[in-house]
Amino acid sequence: MDLTVWRTFVTVCRVGSLSAAAAELHHTQSAVSRQIAGLERQLGVALVERHARGVRPTAAGEVFRRHALATLHEADRALRAVRDVRDGVCDRPLAIGATPSLAAGIVPEAVRGLLKQAGSLRWSLLPGLSAQLHGRVIAGDLDIAVVTDAPPGLTVDPRVEHRFLGLDEMVVVLPVGHPRAGHGPVPLRSLADQTWVEDNEGSAALLRQHAARAGISAGIDLTAADLPGKLALVATGHAIALIPGVLTSALRADVTTIGLVDPPTRGIYTITPRRDAHPCAASLHDRLAAVFASDRPARAAHQPDGTGTHHSHAPAGRPPAE
Repeated sequence: MDLTVWRTFVTVCRVGSLSAAAAELHHTQSAVSRQIAGLERQLGVALVERHARGVRPTAAGEVFRRHALATLHEADRALRAVRDVRDGVCDRPLAIGATPSLAAGIVPEAVRGLLKQAGSLRWSLLPGLSAQLHGRVIAGDLDIAVVTDAPPGLTVDPRVEHRFLGLDEMVVVLPVGHPRAGHGPVPLRSLADQTWVEDNEGSAALLRQHAARAGISAGIDLTAADLPGKLALVATGHAIALIPGVLTSALRADVTTIGLVDPPTRGIYTITPRRDAHPCAASLHDRLAAVFASDRPARAAHQPDGTGTHHSHAPAGRPPAE
C-alpha cells in the first residue's frame, strides 16, 4: 500500500473534515475522497462515516488509524536515520558502554572527536564488565559497547556485531619509588615474590594464566572493589597489579608502569546491535580505532627502561572472535 494514502487517512481522522485535510495536504477535496475510497476498497471495509460537522472514523477505521499512525511514525524514523547516515548527522541520543579501563581514556577521547564531526549530540557513558555490557546491548539499553576478550571471553551472539579495534598489551603498575620502577620490560618471573591485587575475576584469570606459562604462581593476596580501589592499593605500596596498557595515559601521578617481556594481551572490540543500529555508531568505532592507534606511543613512553630508551610491542590485528 502507498503510505501517502495512509497519511491522508490519518490527517482526515485528525482534522475531522475532507476539505480541511485537503487544504492541509495541498490536495483537492476530490483527490482526498478518491484516496479514502481506494483505501476502503483495498481493505474491504468502510473507514470513515459522515456526520453533521464532517467525518469521523468507523470502528474499523479507528483500529486502522492507530496502526497506520504507528507505521507512519516508524517510517519517518527510518527516513531520518537514512538521512543522518547520508549527512553525517546524529539526532538521537547515543548510549555508550565501556569497560572501566576504556571508559577512563580512549572512549571519552573518541567521543570528543565524534562531537567535532556530528555537532550537537546527546550521549551517555556507562562503565561495566564486558559480559554486562553485552547484555545491555541486547536489551537495547546501549547503542554501542567497547569490550575486551579477556577471560571469560566474548559471547558469540547472532544479535550483535563484533568489530575489532586492536590488541592491548597488559603492563604492571607499581607505586612510584618501587625498586623495579624504571627497569622494564621485565619477565613476569622476576616479580614472583610480589603481592598482587586484582579487582575482578577476569583480570585475575589473565594474570594466573600468564604466570602459569612463566612457571610461577602469582600471589593475588588482595582484592579491590573496583579499578580506582586497585590503583589506590598500588599507590600506597600494598601491592602491584596487572592493568591494561590503554589505561597508562589516564593513571594517577603516584603510580608508574613497567612493561613485561612477552606480555599478556587482550583484544578490544566494539559490539553493536545488528538491527536498528545508531547512525553514529560506525563513526564512533572509527574514532575509537584512531585514538587507540595514536595512544600507542603514549603507552610505550610510560614504560621507561634503565637505558633511557622505551620498549613497546606493536599490536598485531586478529579477526573477531565470532
